[in-house]
Amino acid sequence: MTTATGSDASRPALLSAFGCYTLWGLMPLLFMAQHAIGFDAFEILAHRALWAVLVAGLLVVLAKQGEQVMAAFRSPKTLLWLMLSTALIAVNWGLYVWATTHHATLEASLGYYINPLLNMIVGLWLFREKIDKWGWVAIGMAAVGVLLQALALGRPPWISIALAISFASYGVIRKRVPIEAQAGLFIECLLLAPLGLLWIVWLLHTGASAGFDSPVNLAWALANGPATVLPLALFAWSARRLPLSTIGFIQFLAPTIQFVIGVWSGEQLTGLRIASFAFIWTGAGVFAAAAFLRQRAARLALKNSAEEAVGG
Repeated sequence: MTTATGSDASRPALLSAFGCYTLWGLMPLLFMAQHAIGFDAFEILAHRALWAVLVAGLLVVLAKQGEQVMAAFRSPKTLLWLMLSTALIAVNWGLYVWATTHHATLEASLGYYINPLLNMIVGLWLFREKIDKWGWVAIGMAAVGVLLQALALGRPPWISIALAISFASYGVIRKRVPIEAQAGLFIECLLLAPLGLLWIVWLLHTGASAGFDSPVNLAWALANGPATVLPLALFAWSARRLPLSTIGFIQFLAPTIQFVIGVWSGEQLTGLRIASFAFIWTGAGVFAAAAFLRQRAARLALKNSAEEAVGG
């Protein structure tokens, strides 16, 4: 499998990336609504794991990738990598659901601001993608923001760090595993589904389940399926077609939406925390401006080259 370069970034891949990060940004609203009617974080996670496999399976059928699924199960190496990506996404899901249902959405959003910076560094390290001086300025400013966030919290932002590392690692694995997005996602969901089913059965046995209390609650539970699979499918598809540095830039969209939701829900926003996010936002702005100027210069060079060819 070849690694995509900036010139290979197609419009569908970019739209897919923007779509997935918008959906991820809005995800806290779903979990907050479920928590308000009695779901705890573990039950939400169980329903995500259980119902996601049905939606992911449908995507495999529509994409006619059933043979890829079978081939992956026949390849111990591919299956081992997918087991690792499954473990990483399970950790990421669990932390994120817990954070958004325990008034830590701002800290979660910080994690997804850190993640693009890790993507840029990993892209440089593993895939030989280049970072110019403005990219390093952006990384440095965001690093200052993370330090200020730690001071504001009075401790290292462990939720932020764990979310960033788990998802950056997941992205690297999904970029390198030789399997299409829908097929790989279905296998991950298939591996998680038994754990979700066991937990839901236990909740039903103990009378602690909220998901089956009423048709309305069941509808909320079922919503976890498409809400989980659609953005992951869009991410996995775009991650195989875009450089990690490009993915890193677009990813600033999700934590910005999450930040707004955290403030809207009444989470504490101190002066030091505002300064922290100001550094991160400035870093994102520097990166975005530099990316825009690079793309404009590339288009201009291409146009001049075409004109010279016609003139010659």
